[in-house]
Amino acid sequence: MADADPRRELAAEEAIAIEAPVKRRRWLRPLLMFGVPLLIAAAAAYVYLTSGRYVSTDNAYVQQDVVSVSPDVSGRIVAVNVRENQRVKAGDVLFRIDPEPYRIALAQADADLASARVSVATLATDTGSAAADIESARAELTLAQATYRRQEELMRRGFTTKASLDAATQEVAAARAKIAAGEAAAARARQQVGSGGGSGRPAAIQVALAKRAQAAMNLERTVVRARADGIVSQTNRLQVGNITPSGVPALSLVVSDNVWVEANFKETDLNHMRVGQKAEMEFDAYPGVTVHGHVQSIGAGTGSEFSVLPAQNANGNWVKVTQRVPVRIAIDGTPPRAMIAGLSTDVTIDTGVR
Repeated sequence: MADADPRRELAAEEAIAIEAPVKRRRWLRPLLMFGVPLLIAAAAAYVYLTSGRYVSTDNAYVQQDVVSVSPDVSGRIVAVNVRENQRVKAGDVLFRIDPEPYRIALAQADADLASARVSVATLATDTGSAAADIESARAELTLAQATYRRQEELMRRGFTTKASLDAATQEVAAARAKIAAGEAAAARARQQVGSGGGSGRPAAIQVALAKRAQAAMNLERTVVRARADGIVSQTNRLQVGNITPSGVPALSLVVSDNVWVEANFKETDLNHMRVGQKAEMEFDAYPGVTVHGHVQSIGAGTGSEFSVLPAQNANGNWVKVTQRVPVRIAIDGTPPRAMIAGLSTDVTIDTGVR
């Protein structure tokens, strides 16, 4: 058999090479003609169906309750038991104030209470003495009245003088005055002893007990404790030896068991927003971390309404500005990362309405 012509083989190979792209172009063209429009239509349908359903904002921040811890009594700081960003439990000792002045005040209150009890006992004794004086004055009155009657009878018979009758009359009046004075003294003593109202204690003892309770409470307040679980901050204000006044914040306690996100949405995003709608949160500090939550409440006013200096729009230079309303987002479950107060957050809410 004769060898094949090389030219024919080359031509056949070229024909096959040309035919393959032509076949590919034949099925690629319908795909491009119909597939691309379908993809565009699907994307347009998705945008149409979901347009307005999701509202989002990046004007959102993590919030936590921050308690300003201030001492109830003033004094010199003698011990600091915490450091910056330390986690504490409710009841843990944060710092101590010099207790000696308050111990002295408590001792003085105890002494005042003892003195009040002695005074009440003395008044009770005076009450008994006044009762005895009244009985003595009544006996004298009885005798004076008998003497007066005898003098009066003798005067009627002419056996006595006018001076003797007048003296008997004076003795009767003096005895009656003595009885009145004794009854007044007894009433005053009884009033002082039993002037405690419904408590049954004399007023002097009640006052002394109240002062002692105040002194004991002030002594107890020299130990400042955490009021909730959380993380202490701004402890640099506490320095041993410094005088801390009462009522002035000494440090801050960030409460760890109550975390939420405050998102400031535009007023135009609130049309379909309702309490309970699902929300997703992403944090600038934690890329790739998504936390789920729900709308807990919608603010009762815009941010400008609660500002220190609200905007005054009643002037000729008024410019309409889209207002923002604070929306509180509750976090569902336990976040995978620590929620730090003030973290920037992106919030997206599913309103469920196209």
